Amino acid sequence: MSAIESAKTSADANDSGMAAKDPAKRRRTLLIVASVFILAALLWFLLWFFVLSTRVKTDNAYVGGNQVAISAQVPGTVVAILADDTQHVEAGQVLVKLDSTDADTRLAQARSALAQAVRGVRQQTSSATSADAQVVAAKLDLKKAEADLKRRLPLIAAQAESPEIVQHLRDGVEQARAAVNAAEAQAAAAHAAIEGTDVAQNPVVLQARANFRAAWVAAQRNAIYAPVSGYVAERSVQLGNSVQPGQQLMTVVPLHDLWIDANFKESQLRHIRIGQPAKIVSDLYGSDAVYHGKVVGLGAGTGSVFSLLPAQNATGNWIKVVQRVPVRIALDNQELDRHPLRIGLSTDVTVDIRHDQGSVLANAPTQQPVAQTGVYDQMASQADAEADRIIRANLSHATAAN
Repeated sequence: MSAIESAKTSADANDSGMAAKDPAKRRRTLLIVASVFILAALLWFLLWFFVLSTRVKTDNAYVGGNQVAISAQVPGTVVAILADDTQHVEAGQVLVKLDSTDADTRLAQARSALAQAVRGVRQQTSSATSADAQVVAAKLDLKKAEADLKRRLPLIAAQAESPEIVQHLRDGVEQARAAVNAAEAQAAAAHAAIEGTDVAQNPVVLQARANFRAAWVAAQRNAIYAPVSGYVAERSVQLGNSVQPGQQLMTVVPLHDLWIDANFKESQLRHIRIGQPAKIVSDLYGSDAVYHGKVVGLGAGTGSVFSLLPAQNATGNWIKVVQRVPVRIALDNQELDRHPLRIGLSTDVTVDIRHDQGSVLANAPTQQPVAQTGVYDQMASQADAEADRIIRANLSHATAAN
């Protein structure tokens, strides 16, 4: 054995002897180690009780939003494209124009038909007035014939008038009475077409008005409008394309009223309730922008159920996979204005589950529309205003003539 090994052996023996001679020091060492483990366990328990148990978190969460498909409502040939990908458009802005030659021709025909219908009803009104005058004239003729017969009857008794003349008078009375009946029948027929309504509400005018309204709307639909404000994406339409109704031309994506679809594991859903607050951090901005939202609903099924090819678990080769359910979280529009997001972006979502007494599923249908637009209402109101103008213009001639 060398001198060095002998020295090490002697040192180890001395240390063992000292440890054996100082049990208090050993107990203190064990106590310190145990205290460290107990403190770590206590800190972990406090962290779990006050932090981890009050929230659920997932990074399987993505920004969602509406994707409004812009399509043609009438067939036509594209003559102008007024918006392109990435550009911002406002609701009511014209995006695409179609050739309007055929539609303008049909509109002119419908305009003429409406004017003709108004004038036709005016003519029927005049005919009814003329028929009433003929009834009055026929009644006067009958009254005159009856007066002549009454005046001649005493002369027959005195044999001052021949019976043939009196018979002719009686025949004249019958003819006058028949003429009155015929005039009344013609007057009734003339009034049947206009009775109970004015010119503007006459069925013939209303039918022509409806045809004009349809032609007006069809002509306006050669200009394809943006129903909502947003950003253009997926433009596929090109100049000269012959498009058909329902054919998608582009998409408008509103970057307001966005939401988060957070796909939580089924084991995380136990305490998630509608109305709970949530914090969202996007991969785009990181911790520089923290969004504050709230849970507005839980999906009616797992993602695998609604997939294109749902899993068939009733097979021999089965492996259990933890399922996920989408939880929709609404975002604050003011925060979106400060830090805009795009649909499809990845996010980290943390839901505060301390208050878990709310509803898991919605209890009543919403009373407000999910989305709406007034762009097409304006188009219909313009058609009604133009139809009213045509009716007034063709009625004014009758007023001026009278």
